Amino acid sequence: MTSYFRRTGPHTFQPTELTGGAWALDEQHIAPMTGLIVHEVDRLVAARGGDELVTGRISMDILGVLKVADEFELTVQVIRPGRTIELLEAVVVTRGRAAVRARVWRMGRTDTAAVAGGAPEPLPDPEQLGTYSLGDVWGGGYIASIALRPVVASVPGRGTVWIGTDTSLVAGEQAGELAEWVKLIDTANGIAVRESPMEWMFPNLDLTIHLHRQPRGRWTGLDTEVIFGADGQGLTSSTLHDVHGPVGRAEQILTVRQLQAFHRSPVRTG
Repeated sequence: MTSYFRRTGPHTFQPTELTGGAWALDEQHIAPMTGLIVHEVDRLVAARGGDELVTGRISMDILGVLKVADEFELTVQVIRPGRTIELLEAVVVTRGRAAVRARVWRMGRTDTAAVAGGAPEPLPDPEQLGTYSLGDVWGGGYIASIALRPVVASVPGRGTVWIGTDTSLVAGEQAGELAEWVKLIDTANGIAVRESPMEWMFPNLDLTIHLHRQPRGRWTGLDTEVIFGADGQGLTSSTLHDVHGPVGRAEQILTVRQLQAFHRSPVRTG
């Protein structure tokens, strides 16, 4: 098994066990789904002849659980057409209901190299760093499929790591560079945990990615901070990197609950 998904039709997919976790082993981790949505956006663009637009924002609302055992449908449509700016919407449907809704802003390229600036410093080269496993904190096939290289030792609520994987998005298909890179970003909520997931639940209800340039390379860098508020809300914020430097930011809103309270009042798991 070397892929996260297997295509079963023009717009339908079967997840593999490598999508499993983190809160429940029989539920999909949302990280690979992020890459799949970008892959399907790329396929729609290619089918209509291609263009020169690039992705600037990916915003996902996670409406329900996606089971590893269940086939699902993923469709993409244009919400706001345009030659220099367009908005697309992707909907993931399983068991007859929408489980994820995502919107993707795409925009035209212009040469702004003369005024580029303001980004933080690059992270150290991941090829020069040691490895680390999240397997003692999180279970599931997804966590087992990724390789972590920490930049510094993580502390509660703060972590900086590189993540890579040899697992492809869709069996037998070549995904684009952006799709392969974003499929790892949702891991951010699990690399700098403030409290043990055996005692507290803090799944994310969304994932929003803003890019100020297009990423390149196989490594996804996450410089992440996790904040828990006093009334059940939390926020995971990450500066995103590729091997050439910063590329943007990601935000995830969290629902924070003690484990027993969570089971009394269930919501979706991230």
